[in-house]
Amino acid sequence: MKYEKPSLTLGQQADLLLSRGMAGDRNLMVERLGSVNYYRLSGYWHPFVDSKEQFEEGTSFETVWARYAFDRRLRLVVMDAIERVEIAIRTWLAYHHSQSYGPFAYATDPTTLSKLTARSRQDFLNRIKQETDRSKEDFVSHFRHKYGDSHDFLPVWVATEVMNFGTVLTFYRETTNKVKKAVSSELGIPPNVLASWLLTLNSVRNICAHHGRLWNRVLGVKPVIPLEEKYPEWHDPVKIGNSRVFGVLSLCQYCLKRVAPQSGWQARLSQLLSESPEIPTASMGFPEEWEASPLWG
Repeated sequence: MKYEKPSLTLGQQADLLLSRGMAGDRNLMVERLGSVNYYRLSGYWHPFVDSKEQFEEGTSFETVWARYAFDRRLRLVVMDAIERVEIAIRTWLAYHHSQSYGPFAYATDPTTLSKLTARSRQDFLNRIKQETDRSKEDFVSHFRHKYGDSHDFLPVWVATEVMNFGTVLTFYRETTNKVKKAVSSELGIPPNVLASWLLTLNSVRNICAHHGRLWNRVLGVKPVIPLEEKYPEWHDPVKIGNSRVFGVLSLCQYCLKRVAPQSGWQARLSQLLSESPEIPTASMGFPEEWEASPLWG
């Protein structure tokens, strides 16, 4: 099918919304559509649209805008948590790998990345090389100036600081079981659970970095919930789901209690929720009486 929708002026965009039954001040709608794309906002008004592409009675532009503004603040809170967890993972991975195998083994000893094929390992090292070459950090320049005549790669505790999060994730997933167990034990969870969490956090991080809709999204990459027998706090008295953002918030909360208990992150999240009573938290995956969960106590 050929796409034939024309480009609309801001005024025409506002008129279209009004004609479909959305309530609101036209001038304010034009102003805000000038700063936030119609298509981006459509993700926030979609739940109010019926089968005939009309807005449900009582739908207002202000309600839609409130959800957009809440989501922006939520992404900032989530990114703060992911940053703290990510830095801790980089630290632990570099520490335990270097303690077990030395500073350069990740680049020189294939057995320390035992899950990778020879070709995949070379691709991995090429990626690290590219990320190193792009880095503008002073510590990279210093190492190259002082040790570059003897080493093609950075020590692992330096390399993990220039890797992007996807490369760190690959490093964790493909290193030895010994290192994975040591890193995951820092959080008191099994290696496979941590691998799942890192995949989810990487996906959510990308959503946040591209300013995507997060608050009511069904997660494409779902985190593994730890088994009830060993981790009852994830199941009783409140069962933590993994399909929506509440599951991500819960794993961030779990990690931050161990990584940065002084951060005040939970209080900032609670403040955001209390300042946004109009936001339906059920759409975020929050169960009833979620605060009774030991994870959030």
